[in-house]
Amino acid sequence: MDLLLHSASHLSTARYIHRRHLHLTSLTPRRKGFFPVRSSLPFQTHEAKYHRELEAAIKVVERACRLCVDVKRSLFSSEGRIVEKNDQTPVTIADFGVQALVSLELGKVFPSIPLVAEEDSSFVRSNNLVDSVVSVVTDKANSNDKPLKHADVLAAIDRGGKNPIVFGTNPATYWVLDPIDGTKGFVKGNEALYVVGLALVVEGEIVLGVMGCPNWTEDNSYKSTTKIENMLSGPGTLMVAHVGCGTWTKELPDMLGRSTKVLDGWTRCIVDGHNLVPEARFCISDSQTWESLPLSDLFDATSEADSVGDKEILLLPTCCGSLCKYLMVASGRASVFILRSTTQRTIKAWDHAVGIICVHEAGGKVTDWKGNQLDFAADQVERRIIFPSGGVLVTNGKLHNQIVEMIASSSAVG
Repeated sequence: MDLLLHSASHLSTARYIHRRHLHLTSLTPRRKGFFPVRSSLPFQTHEAKYHRELEAAIKVVERACRLCVDVKRSLFSSEGRIVEKNDQTPVTIADFGVQALVSLELGKVFPSIPLVAEEDSSFVRSNNLVDSVVSVVTDKANSNDKPLKHADVLAAIDRGGKNPIVFGTNPATYWVLDPIDGTKGFVKGNEALYVVGLALVVEGEIVLGVMGCPNWTEDNSYKSTTKIENMLSGPGTLMVAHVGCGTWTKELPDMLGRSTKVLDGWTRCIVDGHNLVPEARFCISDSQTWESLPLSDLFDATSEADSVGDKEILLLPTCCGSLCKYLMVASGRASVFILRSTTQRTIKAWDHAVGIICVHEAGGKVTDWKGNQLDFAADQVERRIIFPSGGVLVTNGKLHNQIVEMIASSSAVG
């Protein structure tokens, strides 16, 4: 899909043009080793304007995933690893470690690009986690650098969190990071997926994104089942997208410490082909119920793939974190992700930015419930909050207009 360049008055709104006739399947490499070994990207660098930024993002997300796996192994055998934030969501040293690592590594290569991220160092300080965070970051940071000081790591966390850049009304270039989306699943062990998500916004446009999911498997059998455990035994996956270059996945190399084969090839992601709502596979937030969503007026939901009846839709198991749902839609394992806005919780940019470009470049579509593009400049000061009307709708594109119309006609829309 193509990036839509805006008029001067709309430069800071993330928008895309969808082209249905790209014949994406013909572009998908079917054999390993299709691309030169010298390139770490699944496409030639001359095709990607932001290839340097994407290569750096891939490297740091891979390191961040390794950090998560290492922390997770010791999570339940150590003291003081989990704290509770004011919004009652759990945070581990992995969240802070990932944010510090990404901030430090990207800051070296692209020092002029600011970071918008979820955490700040106040929890690290108040819960005596500074030593632990510094330790995990030092282990994954560039070994050629000088030893990290506590102040370096705390400042790196606050680069994206406590002291975010003030944008004003002008368009800007900045990274958007969710250090771990799905922390609730992370602290449960292997019961739910979690994602490290990083995107780059240039003049208001999302131009690239990288998602790393350490406990995802590429086993295609999941496409015909609803059992979430089928995705939890694999070595993990890396999903990348660049505007105009598609969305691609690759196995995370030896992520879980097993002697897994490292795959050199990438696989192009294409959304599923369902064009009828009753045939679609839905996923929703684990904090919401099907009955709270407008389509429940028209369809009941079942999680039994083999017994979907009339006026029923298939609801896939929840897997924590909105980015996991984006990953599922972009990879063709789900058809629709629908999220309702609530007064109790604001919708944050980092929970959606990287997912949006991954879904769009895979052939899907993301809007609010009225069909409007999500505006990442609505928060004119800090670019941290988005305000979708009704909620967020993520689809394979083919179902999008149908579902928007169903939502509009539903009495469940308040």
